[in-house]
Amino acid sequence: MTDQLKRAISAAKTAQANEAEATRIASSSAGDQTFDMSESSYKTSHTAIRKARRFAMQGLYEWLVTDRRFDVDGKLGWKANAPHDIAARTRATNAMHTVHIGYYHEMMRDIPEQIEALDALISQHLDREVDKLDTVEHAILLIGAYELQNRVEIPYKVVLDEAMKLNNHFGATDAHKLINAVLDKMAVEVRAIEVQADTNANLRTSQKAASKQAEANSVDSVETAAETESTIIDEPSASNKPRISANKANVKRSSASKASANISDFRASKKNANDTKD
Repeated sequence: MTDQLKRAISAAKTAQANEAEATRIASSSAGDQTFDMSESSYKTSHTAIRKARRFAMQGLYEWLVTDRRFDVDGKLGWKANAPHDIAARTRATNAMHTVHIGYYHEMMRDIPEQIEALDALISQHLDREVDKLDTVEHAILLIGAYELQNRVEIPYKVVLDEAMKLNNHFGATDAHKLINAVLDKMAVEVRAIEVQADTNANLRTSQKAASKQAEANSVDSVETAAETESTIIDEPSASNKPRISANKANVKRSSASKASANISDFRASKKNANDTKD
């Protein structure tokens, strides 16, 4: 048996195993299953949830350009590409052990089911029709709108930040402007209480910072004034310089003054001596 034949047989066995796994997962995914993000059997870290969003974005993209598009247009085409089939193929062909499988299946199930309502929510903040959106942008906005409306335990800022990360990974260069603008307006509508609380917290923080800065400036002004006053008092002027009295015996004379005094004394003593001789 040649190496080429062995490789062909091995490839056929691998394909058969993958198909069986995909069929098993598809049958289990098609049932009425519910997934909890806190389920201990899944990876529930922030990284695992982020990876679930990435796989969901790719799955929704595939669904939008195949089954969804042909269904909306009413044209003949590939209409047997249901979301749960996409999820089954994804799990069969990718290493999903670091992905939050529960949340991935939840998005792949609920977003297609709610797409009419989600598109209506998105269109309220668009300057164009939803079908004019780039498919990647549409998929990212669907995930963001779904999380804002249905996953209230995820802070709205996290939803916006994760949408930006999805766009950085899959979207166009300037698409983040549209995505951020739409989701930001949507958050004000859907998460009004949370957004207002966050605004109030930011306002209090800025007021405290401004108060501390004003207090620090006031202290600096007082210290500067005190230093200026101390400098003025300590600096000698013509009026407050200490005067030296000529009557004080302990006043020290300079060397020149001492020499003049000694010469005067010498001359006086010599004159007295001459007067005495006469």
